[in-house]
Amino acid sequence: MPESSVIHDIGYQRYTGPRLGRGAVFAAIYVHGLRAAYGFGRSAKAKIFPWLVFGIVALVAVILAAVRAQLGTLPLNYIQFADAMSWLIIFFVAIVAPELVSRDLRSGVLPLYFSRPLRAADYIGAKVAAMVTAVWILLAGPQFIIFLGGAFTTKTGMSGVWNEIEDLLPAWGYSLIWALLFTAIGLLIASLTGKRAFAAGGIVAVFLMTTPVVGVLSILPSSTAQDLAGLASPMTVVSGVGQWLISGANTGLNIGEFGAVYAIEAATLIATCLLLLLARYRRVASL
Repeated sequence: MPESSVIHDIGYQRYTGPRLGRGAVFAAIYVHGLRAAYGFGRSAKAKIFPWLVFGIVALVAVILAAVRAQLGTLPLNYIQFADAMSWLIIFFVAIVAPELVSRDLRSGVLPLYFSRPLRAADYIGAKVAAMVTAVWILLAGPQFIIFLGGAFTTKTGMSGVWNEIEDLLPAWGYSLIWALLFTAIGLLIASLTGKRAFAAGGIVAVFLMTTPVVGVLSILPSSTAQDLAGLASPMTVVSGVGQWLISGANTGLNIGEFGAVYAIEAATLIATCLLLLLARYRRVASL
């Protein structure tokens, strides 16, 4: 006689806990992206570069604070500090942006993401928010160090501290503009390839190859061309916006009467990159 079949109970049970929706998924991707930007939850090797960059920027801030404590003057104000550190941010973005999006493309996990109640806009929104936060912290943290140096060495009491706050808050807004622009461009380029080396090279190339164009245009005899030269590079576009919006910013860029043009280009560039990024992932989600 054939042996009778037996059903074994191996302990599987139905899930009866709370079912979290899109908001929880968004938050999870955001937190994971922010942690990944600084290497948390990854190998020690992955932590070296982001923390090296942060350490260099923070060290410069400490030196500036020390110089101010000794001499009573700040060699670079908060705005100029952000401009001076922008070159390091390029390489930070070139490493972090491929980590946030290229890895998912290469490993093929996006169909798993989009099989859940998660839309392409949620995925992109979480990645953008994580990247913006990471870049903003890279600038805002050291700026706060400079603020502490000024606040604790001021000779005018609370009025001096308040003056420092009035200088710091616009600078944090300026750093946010840097973070938005760098993130939008960096993530868009990184989303085009699953190979991190290609993505990193493309990000660096976009920023570095446009900078010489500004130099060429700025030596033209036309004063209008000189004032508009900064529109040729994303980096100088941000400087132009800061020069226009923040009193006493002194970014070193001549914008003439075209400050609004710089602001319009910055907003258009950020919006265009984000819309292209969304279109890219909507196409991936539909596959």
